Amino acid sequence: MEHLARIPKDRIGVLIGKGGETRKLIEKASGGSLQIDSQSGEVNIIWDSETIDPIVRMKMPDLIMAIGRGLAPKRALQLLNDDIFLRMYDIREWVGRQPNQVRRMRSRLIGTNGRIRSLIEELSGCEISIYGSTVLIIGDDESLLIAGPAIEGILRGSEHGTVLYGLEQDRRKQRLQSRSLESYQDKTTESQSGFEALVPGLASARRKAARKFKNTQINIEDQNEINDMLELAEDEEIVYEEE
Repeated sequence: MEHLARIPKDRIGVLIGKGGETRKLIEKASGGSLQIDSQSGEVNIIWDSETIDPIVRMKMPDLIMAIGRGLAPKRALQLLNDDIFLRMYDIREWVGRQPNQVRRMRSRLIGTNGRIRSLIEELSGCEISIYGSTVLIIGDDESLLIAGPAIEGILRGSEHGTVLYGLEQDRRKQRLQSRSLESYQDKTTESQSGFEALVPGLASARRKAARKFKNTQINIEDQNEINDMLELAEDEEIVYEEE
């Protein structure tokens, strides 16, 4: 039997689910048998040694912890994918242990009607759970690189407008990098095609088109070029307000 995590007692029912449905779902996905102590909140697992997946075994504690810290089980199951990861923040490490300070920061992270949390999720692609004194985010590497600084900015006391503007800038830069990578991959694939050898002048035409395409691309390391591209037209406006 292997220890996974200890969860709050009020989350034990969520982990088990109605009629044990959630528990069975997790056991089927993991290939193990969960042992849940309803008194202490300790969660252990007995593995089937013949079918155990080493990646699943490594990520199961994160899955149980995510459910214990407020994430819905079906959303938490994403953590068993090898490209989805968890990051957790303790609000008390940023504002101290005074309950009123923790509540204030939790409210800032959520925003009115959940607006701030929803915007961070939408712009980053992460999923966020705020439970007690913890903030939990899950997503792939790129999503965490965008959402992490936004969460940390709010925890440091930055205004919502500043954080959301930086979040939007980070997302746009990431899109530029992705487009540059896709363009490179497309051109590499084209260069490997044997069809151009059968058509006179095709290779030359492709090289000419590639040069024109390259000249229209910006250098993602050049902040001036990025600023020019991100500059709003006269009839465009972005407004962020503090909650």
